[in-house]
Amino acid sequence: MTSGTVATSRGEERRERRRRLGPLGVLSHMALLVWTVLVVVPILWTFLASVKSEDEIFGDAWSLPETLHWDNFARAWEQAHIGQYTLNSVIVVSFSTLGTMLVGSMAAYVLARYPFRGNRAFYLLFVSGLALPVYLALSPLFFVVQNMGNVPVLGPFIGLNTHAGLILVYIAHSMPFTVFFLAAFFRTLPTAVGEAAMVDGASHTRVFFQIMLPMARPGIVSVTIFNVLGQWNQYQLPLVLLQERDKWVLTQGIADISTAAGYDQDWSALFAALTLAILPMLVVYTIFQRQIQAGLTAGALK
Repeated sequence: MTSGTVATSRGEERRERRRRLGPLGVLSHMALLVWTVLVVVPILWTFLASVKSEDEIFGDAWSLPETLHWDNFARAWEQAHIGQYTLNSVIVVSFSTLGTMLVGSMAAYVLARYPFRGNRAFYLLFVSGLALPVYLALSPLFFVVQNMGNVPVLGPFIGLNTHAGLILVYIAHSMPFTVFFLAAFFRTLPTAVGEAAMVDGASHTRVFFQIMLPMARPGIVSVTIFNVLGQWNQYQLPLVLLQERDKWVLTQGIADISTAAGYDQDWSALFAALTLAILPMLVVYTIFQRQIQAGLTAGALK
């Protein structure tokens, strides 16, 4: 089959698909186009403003800069301490994501594959956390973490103004979504493989880590990326739990630049810091885009 024949066949398939969808297909494509513009345009404008001078930012918003001001990134990284805040965010998000996926996957697996009295109640208890906005829990959460600081020996490491305390809160905050998604995914996995391993003498722990967890890789990757994105962009929780400047995470550092910009007028450094915060997550999502899509659809197809 020649390339021209293949192109013709694909064109006919697209036309047939449009004919079946009708007006609904047109509306869906228009909605996607509008959504793409709303997402892409602010990001592009932020990237453009990050290499402009302040006069150019407040002049023609979409004009190209006469000179690329890379010193904006240097000021944001050094003078605004974005480098230290980025390192803090990497440490917190890495450990919190690891803890979330380890505990969440085990909980989801038990709830999905082991029937016991109260199974449904525990599952609904986890899922109910999705309906609770984090803003409603900020005050009691503050006192809980503060009281954790009174625990003998461990108190200084898991109380207020500690990264370990914030990591524990991130894990608890991400648990409802993780359990909800992975429990549904584990239910779709075949039971014959695990049962065969049990017959051969494998323990429940070995079946989970060596058989079921690799089989659930698409779902694990998808949930991991969503947790990384959510925890990286989290602002309210660290704002309440981290009050010492040297412990701040990236979102707090950017907010501080925004507040100071009202007096110092360093808007160029602000947009440079925003670019530094956006780029890592944009790269991660671009690299793992196919895995995320596979994880979201695998459960529905099995």
